[in-house]
Amino acid sequence: MGVAWRSLIAPVSVARFFQIFLSCTAFSLVASVNGYTGSYGVWCMFTWCFCFIVSVLIVVLEVTEVGPRLPLSWEDFTSAFAMLATLMIFTTSIMYPSVFLTDSCKGHSCACKGSATAISILCFMAYALEVGLTRAKPGEISGFLSTVPGLLKVFEAYVACLIFSLLNYHQLYSTNSGRQWCMAVFCICFIITVLIIVLTIGRLLTSLPLPFDKLLIGYNILAVLMYLSAAIVWPIFCFKDNPRPSPCSEYPCLWDNLLGATFLTYINLVAYIVDLVYSTRMVFFTTQA
Repeated sequence: MGVAWRSLIAPVSVARFFQIFLSCTAFSLVASVNGYTGSYGVWCMFTWCFCFIVSVLIVVLEVTEVGPRLPLSWEDFTSAFAMLATLMIFTTSIMYPSVFLTDSCKGHSCACKGSATAISILCFMAYALEVGLTRAKPGEISGFLSTVPGLLKVFEAYVACLIFSLLNYHQLYSTNSGRQWCMAVFCICFIITVLIIVLTIGRLLTSLPLPFDKLLIGYNILAVLMYLSAAIVWPIFCFKDNPRPSPCSEYPCLWDNLLGATFLTYINLVAYIVDLVYSTRMVFFTTQA
């Protein structure tokens, strides 16, 4: 087993060192003042720690040249993680100051929380830089998850997780049949999308009974139609004769959760449409060229 010291000076490795340093600094600052109470604080702390640990592991496996020898697509794994970390850190960089940097925040504790927020934003930029550096360029042979459709698969799965987290309160999805249908749409598309990611990383796409590119286009068409139906049905069954309470005394405000799930549904619909367009271009136009 060799040691690839030259890989440490590659642009991607430099970006990863920044990720490790910034994520470690962020959770250290928050931990020093115990500024991660409640479910939102725990999520933010988990995000920084998770990204730090996985980034360290990736660097170690890259330097020791063990990663490329693992029985998986190393390029797809690192591309998928970079995209996932970008989304997680981005969410945390918005969530943490919204919850913890309030009017009651004062003194040294507030300074640490504010510094952690700024560093978290820089960490997000470092992960986004890696996504940009490793994204497949036109005509370049690379793993599926480093292409635009592959990165969108990670994005779609993550947005679905955000929808689940919003609707988990008091089982907001089970009130009526319309919401139940929409929840079925979210779950079905999420499961298939995650399955595609896992099969890609595990190098199992060749075991599929049909060509992967054709299956991908077929699934994207189905996902667009299903999300389109959810985008129409969800607002009707959530907001018809259901105005926002004033004031909304619940915490979190369940009506706001329904509204957030609505926006995320439209975001994922747009993502699946863009995914379909890019996948179609890759299969039919690139292949013909």
